[in-house]
Amino acid sequence: MRPSQPPIGLLLARTAKTVSRAFDDALTAAGGSLPTWLILMSLMRDGRLSHGELADRVGVQGPTLTHHLDALEQRGLVHRERLPDNRRVQLASLTEAGVALFHHLRQAAQAHDARLRDGIAAEDLDRLREVLAQLAANVTRTDEEDPSHDR
Repeated sequence: MRPSQPPIGLLLARTAKTVSRAFDDALTAAGGSLPTWLILMSLMRDGRLSHGELADRVGVQGPTLTHHLDALEQRGLVHRERLPDNRRVQLASLTEAGVALFHHLRQAAQAHDARLRDGIAAEDLDRLREVLAQLAANVTRTDEEDPSHDR
């Protein structure tokens, strides 16, 4: 028997991929990228961060972050310095150009978000947030917590 509708997980994955691509395109058109946006946003919000703290906030491994920071530093967007008492620790912070790019990318992110919300009522957006949170909770719950799990 064929299902009458595609599984919700498949629809969610397809939608997430489409939305993510559109966001990447919007950031690229504004002179950035998703990794750049995440790094600039973290540094703008939290100020100077160690590479480890920044990698945790951005959700990447250290070597990947280093690659992105190297490129951002070459563009004059990020400044890195070593701690005098611990030369192994580097702190990253935004330059004036990095702050300016953050604001420019924030406008692109806000425009993308407005495009995404177009034609959707505030109540529907609130309900969507609830449903997305429930979907996430459903897949992160352990077997013991799952009420549908056979005991």
